[in-house]
Amino acid sequence: MKVIGDRVSILKKDDLLSVVILPIKDNKKVWLMFFWLMAWTVCGFIVLANYFKVTDQNTKIFIIVYLAFWLYFEYKIAKVFVWRRSGKEKLWISEGKVHYQQEVNKRGKIQEFDFSLIQDLQLIEAEETSFATVINSSFWIKGGERIAFTCQHKTIRFGMQLTDKEAKGIIHEITSFLFKEK
Repeated sequence: MKVIGDRVSILKKDDLLSVVILPIKDNKKVWLMFFWLMAWTVCGFIVLANYFKVTDQNTKIFIIVYLAFWLYFEYKIAKVFVWRRSGKEKLWISEGKVHYQQEVNKRGKIQEFDFSLIQDLQLIEAEETSFATVINSSFWIKGGERIAFTCQHKTIRFGMQLTDKEAKGIIHEITSFLFKEK
């Protein structure tokens, strides 16, 4: 087994390549995220409870709109929190297929691709001055994929918040395995 950085492990066998990418672990930030999530949840329930006390129709409409936004951000931060606690990305190549899974609590949908149809395995460049890059590399966001390939005109991205060294190491291992297979 080969380890790249603190978060990436690669297992190579004759007919199998397995890549596991763990999310960034920072226990202090995970606890801060937990407390923020709990405070956000309490605030939402307080607003919801007050909805039934309000008699003005305009205020009720405002509360409904507010709760729609609140629910959206509740879902997003809960998803990131669970990902940080127990998520990982898995990519494995065997028997002519590439499998990719974002696993959370040992569950997740597996995407399958025929590796003879895979093209353009590449590093997604991160512009340090780009606002989107700064946001996507934030601890509080699930995203910031750094590796992409094309399969049947569809771009597949993976490798959330990897460093350049980690992403280049994964690309090197995948390409060397694929060219060995062909």
